[in-house]
Amino acid sequence: MYAAFAGVYDALMAQVDYAAWAAHYDQLMQLCHVKKGAKCVECACGSGSITLPLRKMGYQMTGVDLSEEMIALAMERARKEGQMIPFIRQDMCQLQLPRKTECILATCDGVNYLTSPEKVKQFFAAAFAGLKNGGALIFDISSEYKLRNTLGNNTLTCDEEDVAYIWHNRFNEKTACVDMALSIFSKRADGAFDRIEERQTQRAHTKEELSQWLAEAGFEQVQVFGNLRMTAPRSNDERLHFCAVKP
Repeated sequence: MYAAFAGVYDALMAQVDYAAWAAHYDQLMQLCHVKKGAKCVECACGSGSITLPLRKMGYQMTGVDLSEEMIALAMERARKEGQMIPFIRQDMCQLQLPRKTECILATCDGVNYLTSPEKVKQFFAAAFAGLKNGGALIFDISSEYKLRNTLGNNTLTCDEEDVAYIWHNRFNEKTACVDMALSIFSKRADGAFDRIEERQTQRAHTKEELSQWLAEAGFEQVQVFGNLRMTAPRSNDERLHFCAVKP
């Protein structure tokens, strides 16, 4: 996943307000008593779009991602912005840290890409093991509402000057997963377009499932918030944010 996609990822995501997203994570971290200067690990960090703003806010960030291509993009972005951030290639379900940390994040749908309950439980167990007592696990998901309705069995399109895509979705009721087939057209310097085919799958985890699995992993003080809000989620929220604390 993301092998060819990595080269056009930032262009496709240019409309996302990562500054607001990072600011919300800052709020959630403070709610969980994660102080500025704390050591934090961001799983599924992608190209570092959340990692870097949080580093600039004062958190000691480490980025983890399974994709070598995404890690390379994140490292290059950090270098250009003069930020010293370690980026490590690891599977978040097999997370192994040299020492326990104060906060673990999984941003930008990282948990949705864990497409079975078993994988989510593995991640929660690994995160619990990697946290200090009193440390926080904070993550977001694309909601069940979004995956069933906004994506569902719909086709989405985007046509920008230098990049475009056709995005076909198919929702599987049996697995609660949406299979996404993207045809991406990226403009070259000579004006011609390269075509990239990308396949991805996300699972529509429910709020109740995730809360239960967090408790089973040993977490306490589980809180769920709506999209970029510090209030309870609404039925039509397309993104949910979770906070949980290791006692």
